[in-house]
Amino acid sequence: MQPAAIATRSELAAILADETAFRAWYHQALPRVYGYLYHRCGRNPAVAEEIAQEAFVEAVRSRRRFRGQSDPTTWVIGIARHRLVDHFRREERARRHRADITILDLDAAQPPPADPASDGIDDALTEMPSLHRAVLVLHYMDGLSVREVARVIGRSEAATASLLARAREGFRRVYREAST
Repeated sequence: MQPAAIATRSELAAILADETAFRAWYHQALPRVYGYLYHRCGRNPAVAEEIAQEAFVEAVRSRRRFRGQSDPTTWVIGIARHRLVDHFRREERARRHRADITILDLDAAQPPPADPASDGIDDALTEMPSLHRAVLVLHYMDGLSVREVARVIGRSEAATASLLARAREGFRRVYREAST
């Protein structure tokens, strides 16, 4: 039995206030939110699960901002998209930090060899720097315009267009290397 569609703030508030109704809605919405994330985070189930949970927690915390203009599951997916971008940013900062430490550590051993990329798109995306992966996912998988991607990642439209061009070229290179 499917829970009734939620159309207004008050309906969402009622669902969140009733544990049984919330569980029913959550079990209906979770596969969509998880599926959205799973294919955008390199098919990493742990990352998809973590970000999905963060999105639901944030939805409950910010339920007053739900305007009823979209399906609540779509609204949670929007929250998840922002959490995914945050995840990509954290990964990029961590990657830079590791690179800085490697450069500073003159006695460091040779870096470990990169995992051989497979011929799949997801595998190629996994090899990409986090920010490149983020703009590619947002633009090509989510269908956001360059302007919308720029707004999500907090950069100018021109900087985002340039970043997207570099990301496309990097993806082509990684994908070709994986295919040979």
